[in-house]
Amino acid sequence: METKLLRIAELAKSDPKMKFTSLAHLLNKQALAQCHHELPNRKATGINGTTKEQYGENLEENIEELVCRLKSKSYRPVPVRRMYIPKLNSNKKRPLGITEHEDKIVQKGITKILNTIYENDFLDCSFGFAPNRSCHDALKILNFYIEKRSVNYVVDVDIQGFDNVDHKWMMEFLKLRIADLSLLRIIGRFLKGGYMEEGKKYKTDNGTPQGGVISPVLANVYLHYVLDLWFEKKVKKQCNGQAYIVRYADDFVCCFQYQSEAQEFFQSLKLRLKKFNLEIAEDKTKIIPFGQFAEKYAKQKGNSKSATFNFLGFTHYCGKSNQGKFRVKRKSSRKKVQSKLKESKEWLKKNRNKNIHIIMDRFRRSLIGYYNYYCITDNSLNVSNFKCRIEELLFKWLNRRSQRKSFTWDKFRLFLDKYPLPSPRIKVNIYNLRKEISYIL
Repeated sequence: METKLLRIAELAKSDPKMKFTSLAHLLNKQALAQCHHELPNRKATGINGTTKEQYGENLEENIEELVCRLKSKSYRPVPVRRMYIPKLNSNKKRPLGITEHEDKIVQKGITKILNTIYENDFLDCSFGFAPNRSCHDALKILNFYIEKRSVNYVVDVDIQGFDNVDHKWMMEFLKLRIADLSLLRIIGRFLKGGYMEEGKKYKTDNGTPQGGVISPVLANVYLHYVLDLWFEKKVKKQCNGQAYIVRYADDFVCCFQYQSEAQEFFQSLKLRLKKFNLEIAEDKTKIIPFGQFAEKYAKQKGNSKSATFNFLGFTHYCGKSNQGKFRVKRKSSRKKVQSKLKESKEWLKKNRNKNIHIIMDRFRRSLIGYYNYYCITDNSLNVSNFKCRIEELLFKWLNRRSQRKSFTWDKFRLFLDKYPLPSPRIKVNIYNLRKEISYIL
């Protein structure tokens, strides 16, 4: 499959308008077996309760039977199992879909095909779930635009109800590049697959498959046509000043030189999204002065501090370098920190009586993952404070393993010497642009 995908990538790059007529045959036994092996282990199961391990016990027979159904067009995905998880810092819950393992295999195969076709189509402003691109790359580019280009205003946008993606528009967008009716039929069935909740099946008339492997690339395709191309081909050309967009999945920030053009964009964005069955959360969307003149503007308005905005888990604020020059700085979003601490507290509360090695190993791994993302330029103090809060939680809940408190702070420090937690250090330099993305500038 890899060789054929490379050929498709070459064709897609050489002819941006080319439509691919023969793709479904790539979902053969070898390719789907590979997709099975690439899927993670020990994941929650769909409505049939089949685990990856169970499916793999008769892998050859299962894959062969799956390929037969795909070829005969009788394959239909199973409705996803819906469950609910708490929202960040809220009593509300958000729905999550759990896909059946066999459907994950097919979605994985289709995702590879779509990524190959669209990898060269997606614009430089798009960073979400793209090969060789990451959240940190999006943050670096945004930092460059604000510090080095003429940016004075930021439009911080929150798309409300991205689950409302219009199926008809989605299929029309896909048809611009894909003319293979068999593949389009399978994707359409995933979109319409529905979900099960409390033993009852519900239809899905809009949105991408909940929790599906295929959902990120479908969302990227949708926003590529709805947002990215529109911004680059129309919005920017109508601006007299500079304008930039940085998007990661459905999270994006737009930068403008002039306030009037930022305001005009905000109004036209609402109309643009409405056309494609999307809308912005106006209470979470704002236009703020941000850049080298933001502090001066804030003082004129009688404010001691300039406005901030959140993007990809970081609060961005205006600061100064050691030489007194303007700089964008970032710190961990308070909302994200509180959510992580709450999650850690709940885990400790339930598992405080487990073997101490298991508890400390869990927190070592958790902190390493946290550091890999949040240990970025200017954020070391906030991450160090987060580690201290984790230590406080450990002290509190390990002391509740029995009625007699086992730790004083002095004893707890000795305990941490024996079971040390990793210390944070900067992992990502915001000014270190990788070669893969530096050409954008």
